[in-house]
Amino acid sequence: MRFDHRQPQQLRPVQITPNSTRYAEGSCLISFGHTQVLCTASVESLVPKWLAGTGKGWVTAEYGMLPRSTHTRIARDKAANGGRTQEISRLIARSLRAAIDLKKLGERQVIVDCDVIQADGGTRTAAVTGGFVALALAMQKLYSVGLLKELPLKQYVAAISVGLRDGQPLLDLCYEEDSEIETDSNFVMTGSGAFVEVQGTAEGEPFTPAELQKMVDFASFGCRELFKHQAEIVGSFFQLQAQG
Repeated sequence: MRFDHRQPQQLRPVQITPNSTRYAEGSCLISFGHTQVLCTASVESLVPKWLAGTGKGWVTAEYGMLPRSTHTRIARDKAANGGRTQEISRLIARSLRAAIDLKKLGERQVIVDCDVIQADGGTRTAAVTGGFVALALAMQKLYSVGLLKELPLKQYVAAISVGLRDGQPLLDLCYEEDSEIETDSNFVMTGSGAFVEVQGTAEGEPFTPAELQKMVDFASFGCRELFKHQAEIVGSFFQLQAQG
């Protein structure tokens, strides 16, 4: 029995609220169960110096947790500057760059900020999933006002966690599951079914190739469900392609 009585291959309730802030070019508030992340995409006309003159743009990301997003307060400077924060920021950025044709973006930089309002496991996967929606909305806004000749979006990107308990895969771990699970993994996938990133660690017994394949199957199912949620918002201007 799971902590919150879900089936092994069942996501927590997912909700994505678009345009949740007034000023950002693209934004959404995403919830995976009790986990809530505010994602905003800000467009700047300058690119990093090493890209100047190349005609290419850049997508980067910053991740952070509000001081009381967890059970006890996190000091603001620790929440902003910890090694985990930097690692997740880079993960989000790598994931979202897979969704964008940087040449079509032109010499612009998009900064996707993912701020955790409430944490109950899966904050990085919610950030990637919501970050894509915020990024896509920002691209649509630039296109609609004539700043882009065509949408630079290439594919959907989403992320989900999968754990192993007694050899049984569990999809989309909440905090209680994440803290006691034997194997914890995170998968970032594209709408075409390819992987951007796979992170997996065995806390107890090493996992077998067969168990890894089970986790891949669960992650693929979970991301397909997340793509459907994203498409409810993004699909009007960037359709989700059926996987072959």
